[in-house]
Amino acid sequence: MGQQLSFTDIEYSKRRRTTKREEFLNKMDRILPWKEWVELVRPYYASGKRGRPPMEIETMLRMLLLQVWFNLSDEAVEDAIYDSYAMKSFLRICFESGEQVPDATTLCKFRKLLGQHGLQKAIFEQVQSVLEREGKMVRGGTIVDATIISAPESTRNAEGKRDPEMHSVRKGTKWYFGMRVHIGTDPIHGFVHSLTATASNAVEVKQAPDLVRLDDEVVYGDAGYCKMERYVRDGKERRYEINRQRGTFFRHYGNSLSWQEERKLEHRKSSVRCKVEYVFHVVKDIFRWRKARYKGIQKNQDYAYLAFASANLYMLTRYV
Repeated sequence: MGQQLSFTDIEYSKRRRTTKREEFLNKMDRILPWKEWVELVRPYYASGKRGRPPMEIETMLRMLLLQVWFNLSDEAVEDAIYDSYAMKSFLRICFESGEQVPDATTLCKFRKLLGQHGLQKAIFEQVQSVLEREGKMVRGGTIVDATIISAPESTRNAEGKRDPEMHSVRKGTKWYFGMRVHIGTDPIHGFVHSLTATASNAVEVKQAPDLVRLDDEVVYGDAGYCKMERYVRDGKERRYEINRQRGTFFRHYGNSLSWQEERKLEHRKSSVRCKVEYVFHVVKDIFRWRKARYKGIQKNQDYAYLAFASANLYMLTRYV
């Protein structure tokens, strides 16, 4: 990728301030383990010995992450790179030397290549080693939680049907159609170490065995994970700090002294469990992933691996 300064780079260097987008991209560029990710993809990528020379792996990874971070379609991210100096600089291409932005079709094929070989999950797992190197991987405890990602409910398509892998679920007084992403985070920093995706009507507590680590001694969760010990059967004794439903306990004991003490205990549990909410804030509010981008659970789970791996690195920038 071109590294030489162009006239545009020199002109932009005279600005009084940088945009928040540029600050964000510079911060992520410094912390992402590009070399390790490139080596993960290289065994499955085209060698270039035959046919048209392929785009560089790092360029494709950078473009794919721009798509995830800004919630853009294949065509929209291509246009955004041409329009935005910050994105063009992040992609590290130089138009003066003849380099061009990979087109939408090339990005689509690259994403499918990653999905075919499970490389999104490999990237997510590689981020765990980054956290280990920085001394931020916490063992001994896990917070489990889940969030709903909506899917299109319209039937105005060729099949005349909604996505058959998505389902409806009632949460509170509202109904949602889509999928549910289940995560396990550490109880100190809130970094995600486990992830799985299901239809939205899947029972949360039944996904707990895929989220709890073997060396965890304590597990935190909301009321949806009551009786978790019945499902986590790995032979390890743990302490389950699960929040109870406030209304149920209050109906039995009223405003008695028992309820006052119980409320203090529930507050202490919640003060730990709330750390899981920040990573959902990053993914849903900063990366703006609130609606499923693709049909099927597996494709969206691959997208989730990249989104939550990026969220881990984004949160890591607070410490390095």
